[in-house]
Amino acid sequence: MEKMSLNSLIEDERLIILHSGELPEVAYHGSIHYLTEYPNGPLLKKEDIDLTPLKEAVIMRYQTIIFRDLDHKNREKRIYRGLARAIVNYARLNKFAKLEGMAIRHIHNEIKKRTHDFLQQEIDEVMKGNRTTCINCSLDELQQFLQDMQIGDKKLLHGIAAILNPH
Repeated sequence: MEKMSLNSLIEDERLIILHSGELPEVAYHGSIHYLTEYPNGPLLKKEDIDLTPLKEAVIMRYQTIIFRDLDHKNREKRIYRGLARAIVNYARLNKFAKLEGMAIRHIHNEIKKRTHDFLQQEIDEVMKGNRTTCINCSLDELQQFLQDMQIGDKKLLHGIAAILNPH
């Protein structure tokens, strides 16, 4: 197969993954199947394909959906899934990156920052009485996530406990 046409095929599959919805890993495996096994596909040999652009697309898609759910501006929108989904998708992202040998430290740092900012804003708004919390996971799940993210801000942890367990 001609290099340009292989690049074009990979780019098409990369775009599909980038716009795949909530499960980019499923789209990734679908792309591999299409490129290598699907009877009407190009029937390429897996070892002849550089899968890096497709793996990067999975990571970028996870990043997009995690960031979506760590943005208060999305709270009232239909696309918003909440902190519980961000936690699940972060675990999926980590698992995928580990299995595929992809470095995601830069994304981890940005998710850590956005999580901290999200929670601080949530605490501030709820404590002022502006609204009820939108946190849709348990305190235990959130504490485990914060531990995984290495967020140990004690003031933040106390604020979260206060809004999730008001007495």
